[in-house]
Amino acid sequence: MKIVVLDGFTLNPGDLSWRGLEALGEVTVYDRTPKEEIVSRIGNADAILTNKTPISAETLAACPGVKYIGVLATGYNVVDTAAAKERGIPVCNIPTYGTAAVGQFAIAMLLEICHHVAHHSDAVHAGRWSSNVDWCFWDYPLIELEGKTMGIIGFGRIGQRTGEIAKALGMRVLAFDAYQNDAGKAIGSYVDLDTLLKESDVISLHCPLFPETKGIVNAASIAKMKDGVILLNNSRGPLIVEQDLADALASGKVFAAGLDVVSEEPIRADNPLLLAKNCIITPHISWAPKESRQRLMDAAVSNLAAWVAGKAVNVVNP
Repeated sequence: MKIVVLDGFTLNPGDLSWRGLEALGEVTVYDRTPKEEIVSRIGNADAILTNKTPISAETLAACPGVKYIGVLATGYNVVDTAAAKERGIPVCNIPTYGTAAVGQFAIAMLLEICHHVAHHSDAVHAGRWSSNVDWCFWDYPLIELEGKTMGIIGFGRIGQRTGEIAKALGMRVLAFDAYQNDAGKAIGSYVDLDTLLKESDVISLHCPLFPETKGIVNAASIAKMKDGVILLNNSRGPLIVEQDLADALASGKVFAAGLDVVSEEPIRADNPLLLAKNCIITPHISWAPKESRQRLMDAAVSNLAAWVAGKAVNVVNP
């Protein structure tokens, strides 16, 4: 079996091993694949693995040997799943690998907004404490989270993990999700979206990107939020209308934002959030601790092995 990994660098920049895949067939790994080389690199491969390299209907038509598509991520919108289904090709994703890391990162962004740890450390190293007339100083308002309300839009595994940490910090947790469960009810209270927007001091996005969630944070929904709300997003960039958020940050309606994702990645130089006030932006790294990437690698191997055995799992286009 010929296996082609189209963009393996972000998963494995050198600190993991491809041996699990190599046990299943002849493996070719590309760090990244430009659009014009996708078809030629797939060639006559039986199985292809992709993270962000798009697999279109046209690509599948040009590569009739493909029998399996593995997505090295949870989101699978880079693949034309309907076209794959028409050709009898299962598309298998990795539904769970970064729950702990992504929840942790959401709270890390929140704590940085609350305390500006990096800024104050830099200030100390620049000599401002040693030359200070008082025994301490701070350059930003410092925020205590206990007693405040965390609203989480999308209360699946990652949303619930974020909620657990927020609850441990003494926060009240509200959740909006179409699918409620007992695990979620043990962490917080399910409410409608308008109630969450109205009552939350912090809003964290953890919902998937669907047509109905695209742009869920926009001028109209921001207007329903508390003045001075904090917004976090390490789910999907297009959940936010970025100019609307930039405007809300400029006006102070939104006090601060912590973002690990944007609408187009890598970020465009003209993205309005780059110049926005009180806006932390990190380069989509919530998922990237080595522990999470190892789980992803293991799951990718398990998915392919299950398909080889005739028992495909995690199929998103059944």
